[in-house]
Amino acid sequence: MATTDRQATTLALAHALSAAERGLAVIPLSRTKLPALRSPHRDDPEPQPCHGECGRLGHGVYDASTDPARIRELFAAAPWATGYGIACGLPPHHLIGVDLDTKSGTDSSAALRELALRHLFTIPETVVVLTPSGGRHLWLTGPPDAAVPNSAGRLAPGIDIRGAGGYLVGPGSRTDHGVYSSAPGTAHLAPAACPPALLRLLLPPPRPTHPSTHPSAGDHGQGLVQFVLAAHEGQRNTRLFWAACRAYENGIGPALVAPLVDAALNTGLTEREARATIASAARMTGHRP
Repeated sequence: MATTDRQATTLALAHALSAAERGLAVIPLSRTKLPALRSPHRDDPEPQPCHGECGRLGHGVYDASTDPARIRELFAAAPWATGYGIACGLPPHHLIGVDLDTKSGTDSSAALRELALRHLFTIPETVVVLTPSGGRHLWLTGPPDAAVPNSAGRLAPGIDIRGAGGYLVGPGSRTDHGVYSSAPGTAHLAPAACPPALLRLLLPPPRPTHPSTHPSAGDHGQGLVQFVLAAHEGQRNTRLFWAACRAYENGIGPALVAPLVDAALNTGLTEREARATIASAARMTGHRP
């Protein structure tokens, strides 16, 4: 291995260990930005899905760790690694990466600003990583029980999302196209919380609701669901609790649990929060949740 490659590997390991100290799980990457370790199942005649249960290295993002000894083991097995990837969606940060690309011929930064204006959110001050091609990676955190999927261009042209099962190239990584680096003034920041309105755009569409599955739910049930959907931040739990109480008082509580949960998810509550609030309303009105 050339001296420059050894230096790149040493630097990549140092950056990876530093990231792990911040609670970010990492894996070694090659110069192509792909996981440096190949799958141990690549030659199996009929490979079965494996996320590392076999105990061997080479399962991509599923190898990601914050344990220094494990990280050193990963890099020792891939001495050609010149960078590191940061796994998204894992505790404690539940990282979400917003990748603003420059290769698509569109102004992805302008597209994000337009989305922010249309959906009434602002991007908070957060970690920003500059890519060799001139793009930017914004680091945000999500709630622990909301798995943001990976997507490419779904939010807007030129905007890719790295979520659960994905990874971001860490700052300090060296690739065939150059070095990833922290934007000035952001390296010391912690990833900021993803704005609820943006999070709703990133999550999968809610499950179809069936508010009239109970014969007596009717328009009143629809009205309660709409009441919850109209909640602003700061009103979400209160409105959901009130609507659930009215539903149980009118004998349509069980039929409206799923529609109310879906409505609450649309306002930014987590499923766990929504179900806990509805269960409280059931107990308050003398019903079994």
